[in-house]
Amino acid sequence: MSRPKQTFRLSLAYNSSYTDLALEVREQLVYGGQREIPGVAFREKRMGRLTISEVDIFSPEGAKAMGKPMGRYITIEAPGLKNRDRALVQEVSQQLTDQLVTLMNIPPTASVLVVGLGNWKATPDSLGPKVINRLLVTRHLHDYVPRELAGRLRAVSAMAPGVLGTTGMETKDIIEGICAKLNPDLVIAVDALAARSVDRIITTVQLSNAGIHPGSGVGNRRAGLNILTLGRPVIALGVPTVVSAITIALDSIDALTDYLQRQGHNYGFLEALSDQQKRQLIYEVLDPMGANLMVTPKEIDMYIEELAVILSGALNAALHPGISEEQISQYIM
Repeated sequence: MSRPKQTFRLSLAYNSSYTDLALEVREQLVYGGQREIPGVAFREKRMGRLTISEVDIFSPEGAKAMGKPMGRYITIEAPGLKNRDRALVQEVSQQLTDQLVTLMNIPPTASVLVVGLGNWKATPDSLGPKVINRLLVTRHLHDYVPRELAGRLRAVSAMAPGVLGTTGMETKDIIEGICAKLNPDLVIAVDALAARSVDRIITTVQLSNAGIHPGSGVGNRRAGLNILTLGRPVIALGVPTVVSAITIALDSIDALTDYLQRQGHNYGFLEALSDQQKRQLIYEVLDPMGANLMVTPKEIDMYIEELAVILSGALNAALHPGISEEQISQYIM
């Protein structure tokens, strides 16, 4: 899939800590001149108005090159989501459900713990807790489930552990303790992510069976949630809601360079700047605090609510495939 020229050139200047998307890390390496990435496989296909990408990291060499754990990273891109296209929402939800079912690969008797990561008081970071509020939790209902739903519900529990700044506890420690008590077969972690491209904010969903490091996309890397730390498979699910201010500034510089080139103006002073020099210039302009600014759309509260509906709907359908959407809505507390 073709992308704007400046996006590729700009990717060379990005710091990998500014994105949670494996797809964008791969783009950085490929468009930086690396044709093949050892230990990494990539596939992309179009499905209607969606673009589905798969990045498989299958060796330690690939994990080192990508700076991400081995595993499968699936990205669903739907640019029209920003336009609140109802038909497109249904396409995304169905595709997300299908991908979740494949990635989970668990029997109907399996128990699942869904964790909504993030700070519910900070709107761009509240996606995880919002999804939990719409989830059909059933672990406590097994002895009381209505007859028509018997045998059609998985044992699902859910929680929103908050963030270190409000609890004083590492998220991993909280979830580790709960896993020791409940012993779920699978953990699904839902979180707001950071993207490198402005175009992917709100419009992209990433799933992964490699777990997650909360806050890594904004340079605030916490202890990881994965099979090594929790002792059971962890699926990560998230949507980018923020982008670094440095990304936007670099994008603007490259867009200006391209414009001057098309107009036949002298832009040699800009072209002569290396990507590192551009980044250093922006750091100086944004210093002392601006270099850490993360930017989000002004309508983020509306987008978060809509994304929570999409993600929770897909999770409910994937976790409880034996019941209808209407029945799920009826029994959500």
